[in-house]
Amino acid sequence: MAAPVVNLCWFRRDLRLDDNAALYHALKSDRPVLPVFIFDTNILRDLEDKTDARVTFIHRTLVQLQRQLRNYGANMEVFIGTPEEAFRYWTGKYQIGAVYTNHDYEPYARQRDAAVAKQLALEGIGLLTFKDQVILEKNEVLKDNGEPYTIFTPYSKKWQQVLTPFHLKPYPVRRYMSHLFKAAATDIPTLAAIGFQPSGLALPSAELNEAIVAHYDQTRDFPAQEGTSRMGLHLRFGTVSIRQLMKEALALNATYVNELVWREFYQMILWHFPHVVGHSFKRDYDKIPWRNNEVEFKRWCEGQTGYPIVDAGMRELNATGYMHNRVRMITASFLTKHLLIDWRWGEAYFAAKLLDYDLAANNGGWQWAAGSGCDAAPYFRVFNPTLQTQKFDKDLKYIRKWVPEFESFEYVKPIVSHEMARKRVLEVYAKALK
Repeated sequence: MAAPVVNLCWFRRDLRLDDNAALYHALKSDRPVLPVFIFDTNILRDLEDKTDARVTFIHRTLVQLQRQLRNYGANMEVFIGTPEEAFRYWTGKYQIGAVYTNHDYEPYARQRDAAVAKQLALEGIGLLTFKDQVILEKNEVLKDNGEPYTIFTPYSKKWQQVLTPFHLKPYPVRRYMSHLFKAAATDIPTLAAIGFQPSGLALPSAELNEAIVAHYDQTRDFPAQEGTSRMGLHLRFGTVSIRQLMKEALALNATYVNELVWREFYQMILWHFPHVVGHSFKRDYDKIPWRNNEVEFKRWCEGQTGYPIVDAGMRELNATGYMHNRVRMITASFLTKHLLIDWRWGEAYFAAKLLDYDLAANNGGWQWAAGSGCDAAPYFRVFNPTLQTQKFDKDLKYIRKWVPEFESFEYVKPIVSHEMARKRVLEVYAKALK
């Protein structure tokens, strides 16, 4: 019996059917479309926590997608293994014309896609990729001389100039769902089959809370309030469309729009300057002699620094997989500036713990905190945790929630004095950067 003739749509960080660029282009192609997903063991084997909530989230989302696809008599095939193994399997099972997928800008993803494209080319199969997880990418926002921006404010001004209604136009995927490959229903592999167990962490809703976004500029800095959208996880895995979200944001709040543009800025930085993974954006900052005291790092990780706002943030992260955005800056500044611990240590800890972990944004945020990133401000910005508390948690509601013992004798003594730490870091940076 001849192998079925299909095109594949390879889902990655775009786990939705609606307004999905690759799926739209695949459905408009010349063959029936089979949706596929790979639980990539290259990535999964590095996850030490086998109850990682992100894997639970992906699994739950795939089960929902499968349910939706069955309404069209279609099916998603899920493979556990490396991408090379997956495509070897599918090219043996089907007559594939092309594989459709959306761009991914991370270094591992670029290597993976290049290897898969090479492998498919040997079989005469094209790998076709499309822009989907950002609105403006790669070389769409450049300086007048053709160079990429390295400072956010001029980038954001140019971004706003380049943006047109066309960039926010949704892909009308539902119109072409009859072009899906008709296949017998199969179940998504269980979490246990992937080598994981369900996570007990609460996962945020994909519904945008418009009331929160409408007041975002007034509430986003106060960790005791529900003042942020919690959309990071959904943007990371593409369970919401960035085009749809931006359209809603433009009608609601300019500050929130600005945050979405920051996300695009960091993706663009990662694309043009991949050395930021593992190295300082400003190369000179790789000369800083970090103290890297492991005992102090452990106390920071566990929320036992003796600085209540820092400890509250770390405990929130450890308990929920989330940390408020203002507190992310405070905890990152504390690790790099007060303790003189390498930003890469903190970046890796956040990468392991954050539900909404995104390489570009996490790297950008940590390098901003360390002073080594693309930031116009000089390195001598050192957050004072006490002043930050007075500004953003003056009633101590957030601190009381996560550090209930902070006013008692049981609470740990401060790990370091702010004044001494500030003086020390400025001397160390000045000497290293002269």
